[in-house]
Amino acid sequence: MTQWINLPAIGNILLLGLVFGAGLPALVAVGVTMLDTGRTSGTDGTARVAASPARQTVAYLCFAVVLAAIAFGIYEVVTG
Repeated sequence: MTQWINLPAIGNILLLGLVFGAGLPALVAVGVTMLDTGRTSGTDGTARVAASPARQTVAYLCFAVVLAAIAFGIYEVVTG
């Protein structure tokens, strides 16, 4: 390294920080939103209507991607 600042390395750190620091929590938020229907079946607002199977599938896929990223991170730390 002949420079004091390695700009490609800083770019990689910034990109990965955005993906893992903001992307994974955003996926969790999308998954939770997909599970919440926001509708009620009664006039008093106590009974909740279940989410549709398509929304549940999207939510579980979001959670699976987040869990896979966490598992990959743990794997990378352990294998060092």
